[in-house]
Amino acid sequence: MPSTFSMEVSAIYMALCGILLVVLALRVVRGRFSCRVGIGDGDNRELNRRIRVHGNAAEYMPMALLLLLAVENTLSSTWPVHALGSLLVVCRLLHAYGLGKSAGSSPPRFLGTAGTLTMILLSAGIVLANSF
Repeated sequence: MPSTFSMEVSAIYMALCGILLVVLALRVVRGRFSCRVGIGDGDNRELNRRIRVHGNAAEYMPMALLLLLAVENTLSSTWPVHALGSLLVVCRLLHAYGLGKSAGSSPPRFLGTAGTLTMILLSAGIVLANSF
């Protein structure tokens, strides 16, 4: 386990996820303006999907990024951090694309969800396995 705190690698993925979250938020804002809806979704399905895409990212990315930071500070090698961070970013993009196109099931949405949950579980496992 490294003896000093590091976030050089995980900071890259924090920044990328931060940018993604802002892009998703701007899609919600743009949808609200076009639908003239200040709060809620005004029973507009497209706006509801945009809200949920943003909300889902806001729900899952913080824990995933905290675990990524913990992995970076648990292992001495950076390649697992890059692998897990890349998996997270790709999966969040897949999820956003899949849910953004359809409220029903879609391969990108499924892969994005499965990959995000896998990344979280792998990260938690790595941290636990290297903490004892």
